[in-house]
Amino acid sequence: MMLGKLISKIKNKEESPDKKHLELVDKISKMNLVDMRAYVKNSMQGFETSEEGLVEVLKKLTEVNSTNSKRYIELDDMDDKIRKAFELILLISVDKRMTIDALELIQEFTKIYSDVILQYDTKHKQIYASRLKDAIEQGILAITKKANFETKQKVLNN
Repeated sequence: MMLGKLISKIKNKEESPDKKHLELVDKISKMNLVDMRAYVKNSMQGFETSEEGLVEVLKKLTEVNSTNSKRYIELDDMDDKIRKAFELILLISVDKRMTIDALELIQEFTKIYSDVILQYDTKHKQIYASRLKDAIEQGILAITKKANFETKQKVLNN
C-alpha cells in the first residue's frame, strides 16, 4: 500500500512532454532578443537550451505576430535590433543542438528578411547576407557530420 502511494506521487511529479513543450513555448514567447541570446548560449539559470527551444526561438523570429500582424523585424526597426537578430541567427547556426528543423527555419528567415538584410548590409556596409549563407552551409555540414556519426555508432553497436 505504501509503495503504491509513493509510485503515484512520483508519477504526479513527472511532467508530460506536452506540458513541458507548452511551458517552453510560453517562456520563449515572452523573451526579447537579449533573453533569446542568453537562452541560446545556455546562460539562463534553470532553463537549459534544447533542440526544441532553438526551433521555438527561430519560429518566433520567422512567424508573423498574430496580435499585430507584423514580422518580428521590420524595415524601420532600429539597427541595433536588426543586428542582434542577425547575430542570434548566426549563433544558433553553429550550436551543437542544431537540427534539420532549425536549419530550415534559418533558410526561411533569410528568405523572409531578404529585404531587411539587403537594406542593412547596404546601409552599414556589412556582409550579413553572405555570413547568413555561410551559416546555413555550416549548419548543413554539422547536421551531416552528426548523422554520419550516429550511423557509424549504430553500425558499431550491432
